[in-house]
Amino acid sequence: MRFGLFGGARTKRMTGGAAVGYGDSHGYRDFIEYVVEADKLGLGSVFLVEHHFTGQGQVSASMSLLAYLAARTSRIRLGTAVVVLPWHNPVLVAEQAATLDLLSGGRFDLGVGKGYRAAEFVGFCIPEVEATERFDEAIEIIRKAWTSEGRFSHHGKRWHYENIVVEPEPVQRPHPPLWLAAGSEESIRRAAREGYNLLLDQLGSTGITIERVGIFREECERIGRPYDPAMVGATRGLQMVHSEEEREAAYATRAQVLNTIGALRRGEAAPEDARHDDAPLLGTPEEIIRKLERLRAGGVENILLVDPRASVANLRAFAAEVMGPFGAAREAAA
Repeated sequence: MRFGLFGGARTKRMTGGAAVGYGDSHGYRDFIEYVVEADKLGLGSVFLVEHHFTGQGQVSASMSLLAYLAARTSRIRLGTAVVVLPWHNPVLVAEQAATLDLLSGGRFDLGVGKGYRAAEFVGFCIPEVEATERFDEAIEIIRKAWTSEGRFSHHGKRWHYENIVVEPEPVQRPHPPLWLAAGSEESIRRAAREGYNLLLDQLGSTGITIERVGIFREECERIGRPYDPAMVGATRGLQMVHSEEEREAAYATRAQVLNTIGALRRGEAAPEDARHDDAPLLGTPEEIIRKLERLRAGGVENILLVDPRASVANLRAFAAEVMGPFGAAREAAA
């Protein structure tokens, strides 16, 4: 089973000279050390979000942060989750991504999406109904930029380029892996058909996540695309506890996460009973190992951890108390 990270740094806004932040916020330096530690511990990937105008200090320039992480790490793969293409000039995205692939020695993964937060569409003054057409044209241009022999031109509905060549070329050929965030059956099948790897969110239950992986694999097999479990990244909240007091605090944190995500997605709170939410890896190390076994039995083998605290200490504990014993148990079973 593979493990990686999902999320990003958080900053605290300054208002009237005083810091206004959130209990789980942390700065860029702390997050960078967190990823550096993950690289040392053998985690395979880190995927950074891109969000705008939230007021919660989320990462907005993911490829800039990944470029710095490329210099501080040596093995971990560096991904975006996701670059929201309707916000960006696609040729500039292709150039930035290729540069990052070059700087990282071919460790870059480009996750893309069309956006889902209404406030971001409003902020960029882009009608949400245009999201799909803007995404489709942008990804067409990015693929063309990376695979064209020499110069090319493009004249579409939203973008026009004449006699251009995108430099540098990416290290990975024909281009860095493309990932698509998807949840509906239609979008999952599209990801498989169009050559994307698949990113699954942290909210889907264990059963739903297993079902979604099955749909992706089935569609790959239907069209004759070779399937590898590493092609699907399932994000899971990580909240390891060692006492009932810690468990209650973890439930409270999970409820806060669900409410925050709901507010950002729908503009309103989304109260949930965290005790009945089996999506996160919440529990003792032994309970988490059992959850991982269930996921693995269902074909989910690439887990992207979302730690609300992004703590180096938490990551080390997970590596020692879950990754190590889980790997040892798998080897013994084999």
